[in-house]
Amino acid sequence: MLAVNRFRVIPEDEDDFFRRARAAVDFMATREGAESIELVRNLDEPDLWAIVGRWANVGSYRRAFNGYDAKVVLVPLLSEAIDEPGAYDVPDDVGLNLPRSR
Repeated sequence: MLAVNRFRVIPEDEDDFFRRARAAVDFMATREGAESIELVRNLDEPDLWAIVGRWANVGSYRRAFNGYDAKVVLVPLLSEAIDEPGAYDVPDDVGLNLPRSR
């Protein structure tokens, strides 16, 4: 399972964002089920960043948000992410995937 969280970062906030994003990446990398976690920057739009994580399964990803440390490190940063669905998987593993009604 792949989790993608994208961010728009204004240049004057870049250093602070980078520091907090690195802390989030380092934290997620220690969580059970984390296979790889990367902080990446868009090549064409330098204000667009993403945290991309490969997880053993969606449950591992969701459990990464449990506990006090997760609430302190992850939640404040990820609340700034672009509001869009961010969980992806291989089409054969997804099966019938109907959109949720809002």
